[in-house]
Amino acid sequence: MRLTHTASREGKLLSFLRRELALSSSLVKRLKWQGALLVNGLPAHTDAPVGPGDVIQVLLDETVPEFPPEDGPLDILYEDEALLAVDKPAGLLMHPSFYRNTGTLANRILGYYQKTGQPCAVHPVSRLDRDTFGVVLLAKNAHIHARLMDAMAKGQLHKTYEALIFGGPAAESGVWVFPMARKDGGSLLREVRPDGQTAVTRFRVLRRFETCTHMQLEPVTGRTHQLRVHCAHTGCPILGDPQYGSEASRALSGQMGLSHQQLCAVRLEFLHPLTGELRILRSGQHIALPSSG
Repeated sequence: MRLTHTASREGKLLSFLRRELALSSSLVKRLKWQGALLVNGLPAHTDAPVGPGDVIQVLLDETVPEFPPEDGPLDILYEDEALLAVDKPAGLLMHPSFYRNTGTLANRILGYYQKTGQPCAVHPVSRLDRDTFGVVLLAKNAHIHARLMDAMAKGQLHKTYEALIFGGPAAESGVWVFPMARKDGGSLLREVRPDGQTAVTRFRVLRRFETCTHMQLEPVTGRTHQLRVHCAHTGCPILGDPQYGSEASRALSGQMGLSHQQLCAVRLEFLHPLTGELRILRSGQHIALPSSG
């Protein structure tokens, strides 16, 4: 990918990279040693003078990640030169780890990039647990990723989930504010705890069934496992959740034949980092609702 800007003022190249092109300082430092900064088609250092009419270009090709590319199905919801959005199925890990280097969504995406001749790396903007399914947004380079993560920190990326929970809340809608922290003892799981980080979730009942409720959930904050922990804390764990479920919710999940947690990232709304246009991405997947109420 190549960013292009025609200068309308005088100044050092660095000022244009930081102000007009909104590159992070860490990315500028990396790019200046790669010959990726050009003025009028020629490599330039960050202190090079720029005048009105000069054309600045930034080459944003990425180095290939160390994990292996793999062939695998990808349900692509949206793609352009900067972004890729896919509809992730349940049961698929997002990214390789020290313990597992293959069989993840990132391996499939890298395989897709290589097959289509795109020199891109894998930069997840939104992440889902292995058994959560739905919309996942990825940036194709570090610059776009940094801009989207900044937008997310400012609350400018709006995520909407649907879930099927055991029982149901008393209210039809509201806001849960339950601080969360990692469980003691080196666990990767989280719990609601007074000394935890602020965690806020908006909820709305979509439909009530005899033993469960179809919910809309919107995470205002983005804590790990936030929606699962908040539902469990209210006594209404997400059905199919093996880690935060109760004995009763696990029994109902078994009766319903649920093989994974019923939590779907159904919608993602954001402004495109290059064009400023509103983008709304929707999953084609659905929660496994009971056949009758």
